[in-house]
Amino acid sequence: MTGHQIAFLALLLVVAALVVVGLGLSRWSSLTRRVGSFRCSLRVGTRWSRGIAHYGARHLYWWRLRSLAPRPGQVWPRAGMEVLERTAVDASVVGGPYLVRCRVPGAAGTEEVELLMTPEAYAGLTSWLEAAPPVPHHVI
Repeated sequence: MTGHQIAFLALLLVVAALVVVGLGLSRWSSLTRRVGSFRCSLRVGTRWSRGIAHYGARHLYWWRLRSLAPRPGQVWPRAGMEVLERTAVDASVVGGPYLVRCRVPGAAGTEEVELLMTPEAYAGLTSWLEAAPPVPHHVI
């Protein structure tokens, strides 16, 4: 390889890295600036995955923080979602994060998920769940 080819390849790598970083920053900015978005970690197995959750009209959407995926990593329907337990992670810290265990409807029945969020995000979650519109009943 000549020096020009090596310089061209290095320039391509730098441009590709800048594009990936730009896409990541753009995605993070668009997720965090939405009304109804909050930071929320999700326990996957034994590991925690940091992310951004967003309240929709009928679903709670969760995006993995370190990803370029255009779609959310998890989508939970509002109908049937319920908070089972809320525990302060460190009771000695005022305003510390809460560990929230929720039951959510899934494709194979109900499942439980564990979320880690701030007290303000927890208040928003419970308000969002309680403010759900009534379930339509069809009368024949």
